[in-house]
Amino acid sequence: GYGTVVAFCMLLYPAGVAIGSDPIVLLGAILSGAAFGDNLAPVSDTTIVSAVTQRTDIIGVVRSRFKYAVAAAIPAMILFLIFGGSDMTVKNDILSTGAFGRPEGLILLIPFALVLLIAFRGHHIITSLTWGIISSVILIYIADLCPMKNILWFNLKEGRVEGALLDGVLGYVNMAVLILLVVALGYIVNIGGTMDAIRRFTISKIKGVVARAEIAMWALVGILNSLITINTAAEILASTFVYDIGNELKIHPYRRANFLDSMTSALGYIFPWAGGTLLGIVSIQGLTSKYSFVQAVNPIEVVPYVFHGWLLVIVMLIAAITGWGRRFIGPNGEEVKSLKG
Repeated sequence: GYGTVVAFCMLLYPAGVAIGSDPIVLLGAILSGAAFGDNLAPVSDTTIVSAVTQRTDIIGVVRSRFKYAVAAAIPAMILFLIFGGSDMTVKNDILSTGAFGRPEGLILLIPFALVLLIAFRGHHIITSLTWGIISSVILIYIADLCPMKNILWFNLKEGRVEGALLDGVLGYVNMAVLILLVVALGYIVNIGGTMDAIRRFTISKIKGVVARAEIAMWALVGILNSLITINTAAEILASTFVYDIGNELKIHPYRRANFLDSMTSALGYIFPWAGGTLLGIVSIQGLTSKYSFVQAVNPIEVVPYVFHGWLLVIVMLIAAITGWGRRFIGPNGEEVKSLKG
């Protein structure tokens, strides 16, 4: 999701503004698309965390949450069509963007499709991504898109390794360390009894009512995502609570993972201090010196226009209240609509 925000803000945001899109709504559309993909992609960190922490498979989780994502996406698209235009005219600056891209680069959409295909066929996420990296390098070499040293280069003269592969890994180190620290914090909170106290209090109020349990999941995941900047970190912290509450009432792991991930993916791109939102704001600020028609965006202004995020939050609340899509754990671990009989 974060990669999507950066890529689309850097490459397509200027084009969208230049041809007349409302800048604020356009950023809202990019953030909404990132939330949609973060929620559904089998290679997304939030998807993986939601499945693993609820002790179930990734592909089954993705398939089960498709209906919720689409229920939010369709009205979101309609809203973007209504509010997405502006009174701006096409800018001549857009003509200069041709100097910064090559159509042949679209061939690199193939590795993305390959990663999804391998992942959906049930292979491990590491296997899927590895084949995506290998196929990308091969296609770059065949299409002569850039020198191979831009991908990986052993700079013997300066005694260091350089290139996109290393930059990609190093660029996520800070995030990885942050997540590890938050996981450590979550463990400290757990052994200190805080989460257990919250769980016992919640159970006393739920009194065996499944709808109340799901509303509690919805609320707690939402609260933690509003307090923690990185959505994956908030998801990890909430995962134990969701597992304990849901498992006690035999709510199926797919259903639990859906509440955990949908709320995390949605809110991670809504709040002005959320990581996804801030990445978009910073990326656009970097474009203001490059394109005369691009102006900095106030993160607070974009909050109401992340339509898919807000609608997904509403969809999951409705699902909790009405029981839409609710499934329980059957005798052999399968999905069942009811525990009766």
